Amino acid sequence: MAKPQPINSAPLDGRKVMVVWTDRDGQENESLAQYRSLDRLKRAGGDWDESDAGWWAYVDSDTQKRIQPHGWIPVGADEDE
Repeated sequence: MAKPQPINSAPLDGRKVMVVWTDRDGQENESLAQYRSLDRLKRAGGDWDESDAGWWAYVDSDTQKRIQPHGWIPVGADEDE
């Protein structure tokens, strides 16, 4: 696995990237996620507020959740890095 980079250097333009995050049970996870700004969420429709902006990932095949990643791995990163 490539070494994760700090999450504050991840792209916030809506593209999907691999992120590393820790769930409430202390389990570290790798998930494909997308940063969604408040403007992007509102354009999609629905009732959103500032607390909904952030990183979103599927936690199972049907459920998306806002997560707090601590790192990200560029897609296509060399696994030997």
